[in-house]
Amino acid sequence: MKSRALIELLSDGEIHSGESLAAQLGVSRTAVWKQIRRAMDEGVEVATVRGRGYQLVSPVDLLDREVILQGLSPSHQKQLALTVLDEVDSTNAEVIRQIGRGAAGMPVVIADCQTAGRGRRGRVWQSPRGENLYLSMGLTFHGGFGVLDGLSLVLGVAVANALEGLGVPRIGLKWPNDIFLPDGKLGGILVELQGELEEGVVQVIAGIGLNVHMDRVDGVDQPWSSLDRACPEVDWSRNRIGAAVIDAILDALPIFTDSGFRDFRAPWQRRDIFKGQPLQARGGDLEGSGVGIDEAGNYQIQTANGIVPVRAGEISLRVAK
Repeated sequence: MKSRALIELLSDGEIHSGESLAAQLGVSRTAVWKQIRRAMDEGVEVATVRGRGYQLVSPVDLLDREVILQGLSPSHQKQLALTVLDEVDSTNAEVIRQIGRGAAGMPVVIADCQTAGRGRRGRVWQSPRGENLYLSMGLTFHGGFGVLDGLSLVLGVAVANALEGLGVPRIGLKWPNDIFLPDGKLGGILVELQGELEEGVVQVIAGIGLNVHMDRVDGVDQPWSSLDRACPEVDWSRNRIGAAVIDAILDALPIFTDSGFRDFRAPWQRRDIFKGQPLQARGGDLEGSGVGIDEAGNYQIQTANGIVPVRAGEISLRVAK
């Protein structure tokens, strides 16, 4: 028996006796107790009501593949090979494995937690169980690496569109790949290239991480936020958020494939959190103020000697102190 099955039975918020849980799950009452303890160790709040049984103290946002599929636009459902996992090392890594096995359809992986989640430049991506959205997609492009200019920014616009469609106000974008709210970082995007599978065909793995229910985290050295913090009046569902993000990305990809980054520049600029800010780049050697992105998606800094573009991968922009 897995603790997920037990939590699903408790998810109605009612009190369930150990005997009834054991009967429904086909295990002993001792096994039920062990799974209760395991769930509690994983952060699920379960109350033991003396003489009556067990009750889920706070709602649990369970991932459900069928619910996610049903939340997608009908035209997108058939495109995907969707996998929903309880635990994985990295959703990006799992997409790579599925591509290697010849997945039918566009591989999309969502996990309840990651044991080795990764951010840009090898940083650890905090991935606690049951709290956030960890989603990766395998995208195929024709035309070689040159057609990918601005892709991470396009994905940022798509994620922002999805969140705004769900009612999240004041979404900001931080070049090149972070999603922000006024009080801190909400999420990030990791784009990895797998090279040309054949002449001119490039495989891209796009990983998206969004903080949904997270209320505390260790080892993060910058302000951060979550959807629960920003919009506490909303009952956030990771299934609904995942479907919205997938839909928004699949809506954006044909436009990007046909026209490149051009149509996404203005929507990105409107959400630019660096615009007008004093900035430093290249280890502090370059200073000026942010003036947005150019046609290729490079960030531009207005310096005393004119506008200087900064390419993704060269540096990490930081607001000057």
